[in-house]
Amino acid sequence: MASAPHSVAKHPIRRSLMSTISIIGAGGMATVIATRVAKAGHQVEVITRDTAKARALADKLAAGATVGTYAKAPAGEIVILAVPYSVLSSVIADFGDALAGKTVIDIANPVKPDLSGLATPHDSSGAQETAKLLPASAHVVKAFNTMFGHVLAKGGRLDAYYAGDDASAKAQVASFLESLDLRPLDVGGLPMAHTLEALGLMMIGLAKNGAGSWDIAMVAEIG
Repeated sequence: MASAPHSVAKHPIRRSLMSTISIIGAGGMATVIATRVAKAGHQVEVITRDTAKARALADKLAAGATVGTYAKAPAGEIVILAVPYSVLSSVIADFGDALAGKTVIDIANPVKPDLSGLATPHDSSGAQETAKLLPASAHVVKAFNTMFGHVLAKGGRLDAYYAGDDASAKAQVASFLESLDLRPLDVGGLPMAHTLEALGLMMIGLAKNGAGSWDIAMVAEIG
């Protein structure tokens, strides 16, 4: 597994205080993220339409994890949307104003089924389209989409690229990522999510072709 170098950042980010992190979804990536979040000492709130599935994941975490009520206001200030891009718009519609004021992490890679490109307008990104659907007071940050779930599950210190428009939300997410023993790297405003999503697609292509392995991670050599 490739891992990020332990270089010292010019402006070190303080680890976030332990807090409640709400995760909408209970699939493979949601499980991996929830497990890492729980191990970092945060309380995890799992939310899905299928309450039994949410309960199963919460019980598996065995770290005081709770089950939230679908379409109601999540308990966490940070809400991770860990559902496929194809159902993202319907999930956001279900929650409506319940996501007002939240920092929303979009992890989806909006790729076409045949992996020939991104399933988003050429001048936009999945994260930007998500932001259009959320309440104006919610702030979207793109993150986690450039890491394969099974690599993230191994627990190494990976580079975590993120993008967003709101400085406060980005600082909050950076601190959260650092608390997970990831190296947060800011790539710019939310339009840069398009580049991150293209990077996610490129990594899939690399795994299937040139690398010949899914045990890869994107590393930034700095300095």
